[in-house]
Amino acid sequence: MNFPENVKYSSDHEWVRVEGNEAYVGITDFAQGELGEIVYVDVTTEGETLGLGEVFGSIEAVKTVSDLMMPIGGEVLEVNTKLEDAPELVNSDPFGDGWIIKIAVDNADELSDLMSAAEYKEFIGK
Repeated sequence: MNFPENVKYSSDHEWVRVEGNEAYVGITDFAQGELGEIVYVDVTTEGETLGLGEVFGSIEAVKTVSDLMMPIGGEVLEVNTKLEDAPELVNSDPFGDGWIIKIAVDNADELSDLMSAAEYKEFIGK
């Protein structure tokens, strides 16, 4: 299981990687493993500003559908269009090509409430 050090982790199993005033958001390696084979990613919030913990979309696996939650607040700038034809990228490369949305960060202070890789490993019991 992969736990990159350059991202922060939420208790809802999303990750966030900040690049300047923008950030990429996806689900963790642990989350994709728990969900199983991802067959569809549905994000209809592009252009909306959402707060911490709000639902920005859903992710569908063979046996379940889960809400996707904002790990920090911000405006949804972009949805990863690669996932339209290849949702399995969330399984094969959750921290790379499997990112889900790019946001404009509203409040960088919210990042301090997220977990480091070591804290997240402990949180999930690995």
